[in-house]
Amino acid sequence: MAEYTAEDQADLESEEQPEKGNKTSKVLRTILELAIAFALAVGLTWLLRTFVVEPFEVPTGSMETTIMIDDKLLAEKVSLNFNAVERGDIVVFADKVVPGRVLVKRVIATGGQVVDFNNGHVLVDGVPLYEPYVNGAMTYPLDQHFENTIIDYPFTVPEGHIWVMGDNRENSADSRYFGSITETSIYGRAIMVFWPLENIGPL
Repeated sequence: MAEYTAEDQADLESEEQPEKGNKTSKVLRTILELAIAFALAVGLTWLLRTFVVEPFEVPTGSMETTIMIDDKLLAEKVSLNFNAVERGDIVVFADKVVPGRVLVKRVIATGGQVVDFNNGHVLVDGVPLYEPYVNGAMTYPLDQHFENTIIDYPFTVPEGHIWVMGDNRENSADSRYFGSITETSIYGRAIMVFWPLENIGPL
């Protein structure tokens, strides 16, 4: 029967030590790689949401039937750095009435243009707008305004502002209620609904 000497035991222990060390270093390296990958993913997500595209959930029915309550949409931000918003764009912006809330409306007029109403139709610079998205609904000024907001028609939109209204004109507290909004309050242009599945499509 073979006997192990003290020298043999020392050799065995020296062989086991590198194995244990290798396993520990592999685990630490794997953890480090996962941490770096997670940090990169978080960083890229933040960059995309901040500068490229961001998802939003629609809180009200003011844009029905173009956009429904609880629809989730994507708003792109890149083009805002190169081109000002235009009439017909659907924009996501900070609510003037409820701090922290986000609203979605359609751009009706931009800085320097004049908004008015006549027989249920919207006029911009004296010309009636063609608005198929309102599904034949009439548009009238609202009797109530937000806090100390004063809106007299014809209303000239200040430079650096836009006039927005919901497509659901009979159920939309929009610029007729809170006045024009600043261009700097816009988060992005709505480009598509991505959820729920039955409502997916471009805007």
